[in-house]
Amino acid sequence: MNLAIVLVIAAVLALATILSVAVTRSLQTSKQSAGLAGTIRPIDVEAFRNLINPAEDDYLRHRLPPGQFRAVRRERLRAMAAYVQVAAGNATVLVRVGEAALAGGDPRVAGAARQLVNDALLLRRNCTVALARIYVALAWPYSEFAAVRVVERYERVSGAAMLLGRLQNPAVPVRLSALL
Repeated sequence: MNLAIVLVIAAVLALATILSVAVTRSLQTSKQSAGLAGTIRPIDVEAFRNLINPAEDDYLRHRLPPGQFRAVRRERLRAMAAYVQVAAGNATVLVRVGEAALAGGDPRVAGAARQLVNDALLLRRNCTVALARIYVALAWPYSEFAAVRVVERYERVSGAAMLLGRLQNPAVPVRLSALL
């Protein structure tokens, strides 16, 4: 009986914590809705591709002693996690940009905004899965991981964001690749 009470109290506390974090984040994002494009952090896609390249890991595995390989592999995985977290943050910003553009009356802009929102949501999902796999690989450095989808989806989101920018402001050249 005591164990059941403790478990119920722990579950209620966990739910309260989750709800408070969710409310706090939603309040923070509503305050930051102005100037969303300025909150996008740049990603060096080529460096990210190098980190997730399995051939690079194979090269390091064959050239380094096992202990040194595990240390280098963990550092590379931490760098991958940092890239994935930035990509997820950028996806969150682009979801909000797309949602704001959906309010406009132009059907072409609305279609591009819808595509941007869908692609950004898929990117966020892929980032969550990739982070889980990266953290598992941190525990077991010889395990496989798949962050390739993050890079591919990131480039697709970048293209959708550029299309939306061109449709919203045809006179202004859009260089989102410099931002993303």
